[in-house]
Amino acid sequence: MSNAAIYFHPDGYETARADLKGRHVAGESFLVGFFRHSGLNGFACHADGPEQARLFADLAARHAPGREVALYPTGEPSRLARLGCLFVPGPGIDQFAWRRRSRDQRGYSLCGITHTTSESPHALGALATAPVQPWDAVICTSWAARASVEAVLAPYAEYLRDRLGAAEVPMPHLPVIPLGVDTGAFRFDPATRSAERAALGIGEEDVAVLFMGRLSFHAKAHPIAMYLALEEAARRTGKRFHLIQAGWFGNDAIGTAFTQGARRYCPSVNAIFLDGRKPEVRTRIWAAADLFTSLVDNVQETFGITPVEAMAAGLPCVITDWNGYRETVRDGVDGFRIPTILPPPGTGPDFADRYAAGLDTYDYFIGRVSQVTAVDVAAAADAYARLAADPALRRRMGEAGRARAIAMFDWKAIIPQYLDVWRQLAEIRNHAAERAPRRPDRDGNPLRPDPLRMFESYPTRHLSPSTRLLRAGGLARAGIADALAALHADPLNSTARGGTVSPATDLLLVLEALDPPGRPVSGILTLVPEERRLLLLRSLVHLMKYGFVHEAGLAQGTIS
Repeated sequence: MSNAAIYFHPDGYETARADLKGRHVAGESFLVGFFRHSGLNGFACHADGPEQARLFADLAARHAPGREVALYPTGEPSRLARLGCLFVPGPGIDQFAWRRRSRDQRGYSLCGITHTTSESPHALGALATAPVQPWDAVICTSWAARASVEAVLAPYAEYLRDRLGAAEVPMPHLPVIPLGVDTGAFRFDPATRSAERAALGIGEEDVAVLFMGRLSFHAKAHPIAMYLALEEAARRTGKRFHLIQAGWFGNDAIGTAFTQGARRYCPSVNAIFLDGRKPEVRTRIWAAADLFTSLVDNVQETFGITPVEAMAAGLPCVITDWNGYRETVRDGVDGFRIPTILPPPGTGPDFADRYAAGLDTYDYFIGRVSQVTAVDVAAAADAYARLAADPALRRRMGEAGRARAIAMFDWKAIIPQYLDVWRQLAEIRNHAAERAPRRPDRDGNPLRPDPLRMFESYPTRHLSPSTRLLRAGGLARAGIADALAALHADPLNSTARGGTVSPATDLLLVLEALDPPGRPVSGILTLVPEERRLLLLRSLVHLMKYGFVHEAGLAQGTIS
């Protein structure tokens, strides 16, 4: 089994938004790549409702016309067993594992994926305590991302062993699969290059340097190292440099800080700011550039898709030797990796403490860490100067990068790796032992218990299989349907809708069958198929609540 239902919510895949982030771009790109390159005859959407399913189906029709799309509603997770796997566009498979445990833990696999690991490390800990099974996985987009996940899970597992005496703390599989791109979308002809450069006033002999991504000094890449290095490269080479920053600011204050910073730290470089949220900018601006740069120094980054996009566009890259960046660009081959440095481990516990205590927001937390991350400005200046002065070197590195992007990072090469992981999880599910099997008399999630179990001490008594029920004496068979409809139409009873009680057809069937001397609850349940009996059992008390039925031998209320 190599297919999976895709958990679809627009927040995981939609790029037409003001708060655009890398995970949105990555999610949309993955979905398009999946449709185009999975080779599947049909797709499965795990969504909250028809509207989300329609959006999913529209995307599928656009990129893989003629394929079937099936809806697997989130309200019916047991149906996922037909497919065998659920893919979640984030690492939080723990909540899905708890839902699965209430049904059949061997029914299907769960597969998540890392994006930013710095925002909620405590949430990663849930992977150690949730009922994650040997047939589950969280794909890491880089070895650096995997190392950051293990840096949380390993000491937390140690704590659980010390605190609780746990002999084993099982974890999900953590396969490493990079993000991908549609490399064909980054090929541009000379006419497009000329038009884009002319529109920005960039001369043929000028050097255009492109940064693409969020323009955030505290949450993406602090720009001062880039500004200083470009200023030095311009001074050293005598070339006219243009720095195209195609991105978006979180607010006007950040925008002002960037524009003033460019004037202050690289006054001889022409700083151009473009709104990278616009599709026409995000897709065409690559054509204008001679080289790409991204001196990321922020822990929120785990992979970094823009260097891969730059390679696909045939641009040499000047990037930091940081996180997943070092796994994409080969130093001296596809571009240059600029050294970075952090203080030693153990010197920043107060950062974590202030964030955990709510004294710092997430932005301040990662911004503080960025302030103690250094990028080698001299090495960056050397790289910029070498590429600016040597068009042949730019061309050679750009061609090497494009070949690498096509071979290793095109979705055509990446999607089969996802299918392989899902296939391997299915094989494991066939033979591996189940971890922490659920006892039949216990809830699947003890921290989200059945309220009728949690509060079982509250009532005088419980409905039992031997309880004999009668239809209310004043309720004629001919009026049952109208009485039920009026009851459920009353705004006071709005919470009875949406699966709280059995459908009206089952309730009518029961009420019509409760002629004197009535029936025991065990006999009433046999009136409906087995899969609907649990719902009917609680619905009988609902009917008692409004006086439609009563226990034999007890006084009955009045129906008006």
